[in-house]
Amino acid sequence: MDEDDCSVSKPIEHALYTPSIVSGSANMGPLSHEGRKNRSEAWNHFIQLEPKSDKRAQCKYCDILIRYEKGTTAMRYHVLRCPNNPNKAVNKRQKVGSSSTIDGNTNSPSYGRFDQELCQEELVKMFVEVELPFRFVEHVAFRRYSNALQPRFKILSCYTISRNIVTLWNAKKIYLKDFLSQHCQRVCLTTDAWTSPQNQSYMCLTAHFIDNDSNLHKRILNFRQVISHTREAMAKFVESCLHEWGLSRVLTLTIDNATSNDTGVQHLKKRLLSWNNSVLKGDYTHMRCYAHILNLIMSSGLKEIDNSVLRIRAAVEYIRSSPSRFMKFKECVERQKIEYKGHICLDVETRWNSTYLMLDAAFKHKMAFVELEFYDTKYANELGKEIGLPSYEDWEYVESILPFLSIFYEATLRISGNSYVTSNIYMLEVVGILNGINHLLKSNATSSATYKMAEKMRKQYEKYWGEPNKFNILLLIVVVLDPRYN
Repeated sequence: MDEDDCSVSKPIEHALYTPSIVSGSANMGPLSHEGRKNRSEAWNHFIQLEPKSDKRAQCKYCDILIRYEKGTTAMRYHVLRCPNNPNKAVNKRQKVGSSSTIDGNTNSPSYGRFDQELCQEELVKMFVEVELPFRFVEHVAFRRYSNALQPRFKILSCYTISRNIVTLWNAKKIYLKDFLSQHCQRVCLTTDAWTSPQNQSYMCLTAHFIDNDSNLHKRILNFRQVISHTREAMAKFVESCLHEWGLSRVLTLTIDNATSNDTGVQHLKKRLLSWNNSVLKGDYTHMRCYAHILNLIMSSGLKEIDNSVLRIRAAVEYIRSSPSRFMKFKECVERQKIEYKGHICLDVETRWNSTYLMLDAAFKHKMAFVELEFYDTKYANELGKEIGLPSYEDWEYVESILPFLSIFYEATLRISGNSYVTSNIYMLEVVGILNGINHLLKSNATSSATYKMAEKMRKQYEKYWGEPNKFNILLLIVVVLDPRYN
């Protein structure tokens, strides 16, 4: 699944990770709705608001409101990150350090108190981050190692680990929902569909927004199974997610450039109009994915690919088909003293960028392929009876098209960046692609096969980007407002 959009410069922590709270006063918190003292240390930093049935608390330092329906995990997480918390930098639990004397000698290390709750939280975070199976916690080696570190630590069962992860997710979801309600004025959405090897359909919805401090954020709101990838399913999925997160002020929805998606986007536009929160009457809500269009352009051109590429692909497929063949190829690499450390990779024919990476790596190992013809007779016999071995002319052809393919590959990387805004470079990349195609068509060194490939790409380019009315006007406004081009 591709998430090829603008992303985060200073993100909030990942929705599944919740740091422990900064220790505060040892006093008990306010009375709970059942009339007993709340034992969580979070209440030392929050004020319980009335009515208590709303289950909302206000931070004493920054006045942000946090819900505690599922517990105080979200409150403890906020205290650790609250910029106005005076104890954030000094009160950290379970510090381990050493003290030095005046003459510079180091005394024995000083250890903080053992905190069972903190250790359990860190254990849950480790399982989420490393994606460990839950039963790993019951392995005798892990228990032996944990006992050596801290005999007093009570290791959780695999069932408790799974429940704690769900609890952690629910707490983070409550916190993020409150954050969105207070910091998200306008949101841009991207959605993508994915089918698993078991033919199960999934959809993902990602939100991009700027908070009150002008920081850009990216959050995956939902990744769930759907009945199908039809336009009706897409529209209902997006609408239900917006209701779930309390979002109604949508600026754009970026989606693949499939004709079937147009109807789904129209349904979403009507819903936004009914909420009276659309921009320019929702006429420019639909944003067609740049990476998907570029993939269509490149795929059409590579259909005209020369037999040279097919022979090189067959050679790569041969050496990657078994470990013994790959070891022989590595020996050829060592004999030729090739310094390039990258590995040969087999491409996926439906992903043009993988074809570029395959050709680029193979070209850098071309002398190893030549050596393999003498070192492995089976390689020469097997490929010689079928499509043939890569020849000198084949490598020359690949060398001629690699610079052209690299233009598209690098453009895809730039527009798919995940640490900067990409809407302001969209039009520049579109124009750069056209210049690359025109340059190849006008080049005197262009072969007939390469010319056909570029001509096919030019026709596809005209289909999607050939006229100004095929662009989203918001992308043109971004270029006009960019002070670098005034």
